[in-house]
Amino acid sequence: MNVLWIMADQLRFDYLGCYGASHIDTPNLDWLASQGMRFNKAYVQSPVCGPSRMSFYTGRYVRSHGATWNGFPLRVGEPTLGEHLREVGVKCALVGKTHMIPDRAGMARLGIEPESTIGALVSECGFEVFVRDDGTNHSDYPGRHAEDYDQYLRDHGMDGDNPWEEWANTAIGPDGEWRSGWLLENAPLAARVPKEHSETAWLTTRGIEFIEAQGDQPWLCHLSYIKPHWPYLAPAPYNAMYGADDLPPVNRHARERQTDHPLMQAWTSMRVSQSFSRDEVRDMVGPAYMGLIKELDDQLGRLFSYLSESGRMDDTMIVFCSDHGDNMGDHWIGEKDLFYDCSARIPLLVYDPRRPADATRGATSDSLVEGIDLTPTFLDFFGAAPKPHILEGRSLQPILHGENPDWRSYAVSEYDYATRDARRPAGVDQADARLVMIFDGRWKYIHAETFRPMLFDLQTDPGELNDLGADPAYTHEIERLREAHFDWARRHHARITLPAETIEKMTDAREPPGILIGYKDTDELVEDGLNPPDHVRH
Repeated sequence: MNVLWIMADQLRFDYLGCYGASHIDTPNLDWLASQGMRFNKAYVQSPVCGPSRMSFYTGRYVRSHGATWNGFPLRVGEPTLGEHLREVGVKCALVGKTHMIPDRAGMARLGIEPESTIGALVSECGFEVFVRDDGTNHSDYPGRHAEDYDQYLRDHGMDGDNPWEEWANTAIGPDGEWRSGWLLENAPLAARVPKEHSETAWLTTRGIEFIEAQGDQPWLCHLSYIKPHWPYLAPAPYNAMYGADDLPPVNRHARERQTDHPLMQAWTSMRVSQSFSRDEVRDMVGPAYMGLIKELDDQLGRLFSYLSESGRMDDTMIVFCSDHGDNMGDHWIGEKDLFYDCSARIPLLVYDPRRPADATRGATSDSLVEGIDLTPTFLDFFGAAPKPHILEGRSLQPILHGENPDWRSYAVSEYDYATRDARRPAGVDQADARLVMIFDGRWKYIHAETFRPMLFDLQTDPGELNDLGADPAYTHEIERLREAHFDWARRHHARITLPAETIEKMTDAREPPGILIGYKDTDELVEDGLNPPDHVRH
C-alpha cells in the first residue's frame, strides 16, 4: 500500500467545483472527491507557506516546532513524517516544494555534515528528494531553487541566466518586449513557456516517473506543486480562459475599512492589500489565478488517468490539499495572511482504496480537521503505532471508514507577523507579533497580543464581514473561546522524548532502583513492598 500526497500552493477551497464553485470547472478534482471523502472544515496551522508546511510534515502545531515564518529553519532534531515512516519500512519521497529551511547552525553544533545521509534528510524535512522545486529567482532568499527544472528548460531549448524566471515567469508584451510576471499588470499575458513544459506539467511528469520507478517497498510520495501561487502568470491557453466577468463577487464591505482595530487598520494599508483592493488589479489577476487552477486540474487528470490505467488506484491512498488559500482582494487584503476562510481554510480530499472506506465514497465530513492530522493518518494507513506524545494531530482513518469518533471541539491556527509591514505602524514589538485562531465550527475567535480580540459568527455572517470583538453583547462567547485558547496553551507541547506508557511505568515504579526517599526505617520499606538493600541493617 502506498500514499500519493498532492499539495497545491495558495489554492482557495472555494475555487473548486466540488466545494461549490460555479465560476470555474475542475472536473478531475471533482472526480477525486466522488471517489473519496471531502472535508468541509479543514484548517491549516498557519496561513503562510513555511510554518503551515512544517506543521503538515511534523504533525505538530507551529508553537511546538518553532518554524513560525518563511525562512525560519525547522530546528534540527524535530521529528518528521519521513522519520516516522522509515521506522516501519516506508519510503518517504519528495517531488516538488517544501519551503524547508535547514537548521545549519544546529547541524554544525551537533557535528552533522549537510552532505551526509543524516544531514541530507535533516536538510530536507525528512524527505528523500526525487526532485526539489521551490522556484528560483535572482534573490538571495534561502531555499529557493529549481535547478532540475532550469536544466529541463535548457534541454528543451529554453536557455537563459535563469530559465525559471525568464520562461515560466516572463511574458511577451504587445511590442515583443519581455514583461515580468512579478508585476500584476502582466497577469493577463501568456507565460513564455509552452503549456507542455510549464512547471505544473513538468512536476506531474516527474511524479509519474517516481511512481514508475518504485519496486516492492511501500512509499509515500509528496507531489507538491508551486501553483497557483504567485507570480500569477499562466501559459497559453490558460492565461485567456477566464475574464473578469468569470470571477465570483469580491467578499468585502465598506465597514471593514472603518474598523477600530489598529492591527487591521495597518493590514489594509499594506501595499499588497491596497493593490488587491483595486477592482482593476483583481480583474487582471483573478482570471490568471483561475487559469493556473484549471491547468493544475488538467494535469491532475493526466495523473489520475495514469493511476487508473496502471492499477495504482487499487493500492494507493490519494490525498489532495493546499498549504493555505489566497485572499484575492476579499476583506480589502491580498496575498495569504490572517484567518479568514479564504486563507486559513483549505480543500482536503482523501481517497482511501481499502474496502472499509467504500461506505463513505463521495461523502462529506464537517469534522474540524487540521493540517497536522495528515501525518497520523499516514502512519495509521501503514499500520504504524500511534505517537500521541509527539504527534498533536489525529488520524482521520475512523472518519474515512464511517465511524463517529470523539473529535476535537475547536481548530487552532497561528500567525507570527513579526516580519510583516503591518507590525510597525501598529506599534507592535516583534516579540508580541502573534495571532491565534480558535474556531469551534461556528465562532471564530482571534487572539491578538496587545490588542482586543476579534470575533466572527460564521453562522449568521459566513462572509466574516462583521467583527464582533468589541461588542459587549458577545462577551460570553469571547470568554468561552479565550478559555479554550488557554486550555490549548496549557497542554504539553514539548514533552516528546518519552511516550505515555513509559511515564506510567515510571510512576508505578516510583523512584529508580536503589533510590529510597522519605522512608523512616526498614519496616516502612517492607510495608511498601520494597526489600531493604543488602547493606542496610536494622
